[in-house]
Amino acid sequence: MSISASPFLLPAGPTGCLLVHGFTATPHMMRWVGEYLHQKGHTCLGVRLAGHGTTPDDMAHTRWEQWLASVEDGYQILSGLVDRVVVVGHSTGGVLSLLLSTLHPIAGVVGISTLHRLPSNPLPSFLRGLPVQAQIQILAWMSSLQPYRKKGPPHWYDWEAQKQYIAYRVFPVRAAAELWKMLVQIEPELPKVNVPVLLVHSRDDQFITPDQAEHLYTRLGTADKQLIWVERSGHNIPMDAERERVFQAVASFIQEWK
Repeated sequence: MSISASPFLLPAGPTGCLLVHGFTATPHMMRWVGEYLHQKGHTCLGVRLAGHGTTPDDMAHTRWEQWLASVEDGYQILSGLVDRVVVVGHSTGGVLSLLLSTLHPIAGVVGISTLHRLPSNPLPSFLRGLPVQAQIQILAWMSSLQPYRKKGPPHWYDWEAQKQYIAYRVFPVRAAAELWKMLVQIEPELPKVNVPVLLVHSRDDQFITPDQAEHLYTRLGTADKQLIWVERSGHNIPMDAERERVFQAVASFIQEWK
């Protein structure tokens, strides 16, 4: 199968899995877990967030509400094909999946390496004492001076899988401001999440550190929640070395309330 940044649909049974990739990535990040769940009899739809899979300039001109709209569009398509929908999101896709569950009748959410807080503050230290909204506005303004920032070195255990990873090689600074704004908006919504939730996180995630997963777990309103740790993966768990174990855990989670 060729590697593609396009959305995908794998029709099967009455349980639908809506697969949501993360910041700067593409639906291919979720393709392998989608194929696994499809083999288990589930209909799988991998969406592409607005501004992703084309050019970084496209992403720089999107707003976080458009990313959410992409997920909602996927939900509307998938819910017309199946009886129930579970959302499986990676990183930024994970927190969008949690938000979606407060807006639509979702059966459950799987958040993999879920982003909860901005991994690091990109502003100079003398600006970090300002109110958060002011910091976000300054970061958005700074994007006109520095539109893109290079990513740090990749961190993988399965380097053969890394060769198939499709994502922008830079962070659009304007989109980073939108990401920050989105996280601030979503934080108060987390206690409203009342569906079953499975969180999966790597203890060696150097981008979204393990304490984020622990804090996110405590913030969720649902009593039906699990947090599973993996050891031999970086941030990109759906493609890294322990992916098969994670796929099995996701399938078991879905089967529990099928």
